[in-house]
Amino acid sequence: MPSKRKINVLIVDDSVVSRALLTHILESDKEIEESDIDINIMGTAVSGEDALKFLQTHKPDIILMDVCMPGMTGFETTRRIMEQTPLPIIIVTSIPDIKSSRNTFKMMEAGALAIMAKPPGPGHPDYPLEAKAIRETVRVMSEVKVIKRWAKTTNNKEIHNSSDKTKSNSQTLQSTPKKTPNNPKNMRSKIVVIGVSTGGPPVLKTILSMLPINFLLPVVIVQHIAPGFLDGMVSWLSQTSTLPIHIPNHGETVLPGHVYFAPDKFNMEITEQRIIMLNKDNHKWNCCPSVSCLFMSVLKNFGSSAVGVILTGMGEDGAAELLSMKHAGSITITQNQSSCVVFGMPGKAVSLGAATYILPPDEIAQKLIELARNA
Repeated sequence: MPSKRKINVLIVDDSVVSRALLTHILESDKEIEESDIDINIMGTAVSGEDALKFLQTHKPDIILMDVCMPGMTGFETTRRIMEQTPLPIIIVTSIPDIKSSRNTFKMMEAGALAIMAKPPGPGHPDYPLEAKAIRETVRVMSEVKVIKRWAKTTNNKEIHNSSDKTKSNSQTLQSTPKKTPNNPKNMRSKIVVIGVSTGGPPVLKTILSMLPINFLLPVVIVQHIAPGFLDGMVSWLSQTSTLPIHIPNHGETVLPGHVYFAPDKFNMEITEQRIIMLNKDNHKWNCCPSVSCLFMSVLKNFGSSAVGVILTGMGEDGAAELLSMKHAGSITITQNQSSCVVFGMPGKAVSLGAATYILPPDEIAQKLIELARNA
């Protein structure tokens, strides 16, 4: 029997109940015979100061970090860790209100990789699924190679996590969109659709903050994020974006120069008349909200006049549909590997040949601005 990969975890949370629950969830992985990992709780800390002291003598593979703690907050602790001894950090916290959510997303700017809601206790109907999600996230995020974040950076530019800093920052594929009778040469872009998952909020902030107030295309986004955090993320993104950002209602009309996020637990489709249709049909798609669902509706109703973008994230959601969009003549873009937290979704799209362009976030924004000028 092959040996299991060991993952050493530090849990930082001032709640004794939360520390005990997370310990139980992670160590129960040892009881799952088909698991190929052995999660070991190396230690627990009740505060940020306690965590920093622990890290002076220990080096875990990953840290689970709360946001609100007495003394040093999760944000300040994350910032210090990423400046001094960078390690993969997952935010595990109670769902904050919009005002307090700023620290949650500031932690991602500082270098945290993902956000997860504190799970319910055993006996709750959602417990098995949420416990499994935490174990899977720990497994994947423990392998991410993070880099040091400097306290001050030139021009305040974002320093991205990188698993392969030797790769070029951008790449334009030689292949071009297929010309078909329905794809006249002068067809212009009418809508931008984006699919993104793990590591997405800071990347979206980079892109949306660069789009000018006269950006003429609507931007429709599916972001995989734990339920309850979307409102806070939209509020946080709105602080640096000149474009209005919405969580739309069913039947709302998509407007030029506006940004729309699929609501929690709803798939989102866009009709030919630019009407937003929301549904909870989970039978056809692997997740909800689904990038694949959004891309297919835009492929059907906009054809070659759409721009499809896949950013950092686990899994394959939207990759096959991005290829279909490219075949129909759409411009298709994926985030490059060296700037991704997880190269799952964009990596799958690249392997399928679905990308017209492979770019880092700032160059994605510039490409969208260029396409909007021609709209």
